Amino acid sequence: MRRVLYTLLLALVVCIPAQGQKTSIKRLESQRAQLEKDIAMLNRQLARNAKSSSAAMNSLTLVRSKISAREKLIAGCDETLRLLRDSIGVCQRELDRLQARYDTLSHYYARLVRGSYRNRDSRLWYMYLLSSESVGQGLRRFGYLRNLSSQMSEQALKIRETSALLEVEKERLVTLKDQADQMRSKVVKERASLQDEEAESHRLVNQLNKDRQKYQQQLQEKNRQKEALNRKIADLIRAQQEAAAKAAAAKNKAKGGKAETGKAATTSTEIDAKLSGEFAANRGRLPWPVEGAVVERFGKHKHPVYTNVDLPQNNGVTLAVRRGAEAKAVFNGTVTQIVVLPGYNQCVLVSHGEYFTLYSKLKTVSVKAGDKVVTGQTVGTVDTIGGEDQFHFELWKGSTPQNPESWLRH
Repeated sequence: MRRVLYTLLLALVVCIPAQGQKTSIKRLESQRAQLEKDIAMLNRQLARNAKSSSAAMNSLTLVRSKISAREKLIAGCDETLRLLRDSIGVCQRELDRLQARYDTLSHYYARLVRGSYRNRDSRLWYMYLLSSESVGQGLRRFGYLRNLSSQMSEQALKIRETSALLEVEKERLVTLKDQADQMRSKVVKERASLQDEEAESHRLVNQLNKDRQKYQQQLQEKNRQKEALNRKIADLIRAQQEAAAKAAAAKNKAKGGKAETGKAATTSTEIDAKLSGEFAANRGRLPWPVEGAVVERFGKHKHPVYTNVDLPQNNGVTLAVRRGAEAKAVFNGTVTQIVVLPGYNQCVLVSHGEYFTLYSKLKTVSVKAGDKVVTGQTVGTVDTIGGEDQFHFELWKGSTPQNPESWLRH
């Protein structure tokens, strides 16, 4: 029983650090797979853009997004390689420890065998017992001889157990070294791809600077579209808040209470308060509305080429997606309104109590105003606008836009 417990304890001590590193490596592999998927999708969009001479600005956005994803991919590979090197070190030390134990056990076993061989004649055993000076000494000598065979069996078992663990660690070391070699090759390949992408970025910047007037006109048009979207969504949310406030005030007045006005009445109904609380409780855990790579982030930014130009406030995130991708609701709610805007095509606004989400750049819409939607329900399919397969998503708390990336699942 003690031998079994010892073997299990030894195996557990060996496996605990290995399991922890294996979990970390598995997490990094999952992140790497997603980044590789994003890069592949960006490559497909860049291939389509290559057919258009006026798509340099979009191509630059895609290339820079790809560079960002590639840098994260390389960082993940470097971290995986570090973990593998650590694992190899731990494995090598465990291998050395087991080898030393194996050598010690083998040496002790050899001594037992030699002693047993010298005393193999049973007459010598009898003489050894009969020559005892007292009964106590005789009993001790008898106990020694009786236990000699048992000790040899136990020692042989320990040697076999240690030998088995030794073989496991040897195989693990070979596997880890193979994985490390593959990861080193991958890092070299990814760094070469990164250099090519940075060169392509420089080429596009030069092209944009060369045809500055033409691309600035395109930029001005896109900026007007974004500002129009910002105004429209703010107006829709304000109108929704006012309508909710009036409805709550009327309901309160009908019950004989004092009418409430303004924002305080916006979420005064029990269902709105509950829905708002549930939505807020899921911060950082909401599902992404569509699978894709983020190419435009929340907030105010400078133009990537014309650095003296301030871009309009981006109230959400824009993702490069596969052609015809489905956009899905991130939480239970009610469709407030569907509008059509230049550059953003069909846009669906969904309310979640005091929170709102916007799904835009849609080709088809599968819901209508007043519909109840549930998490994961399709609200529409993404359109191809100006050769771009992109989806724009926004999240608001009342009249204040939020950074969607801090709410969506990482």
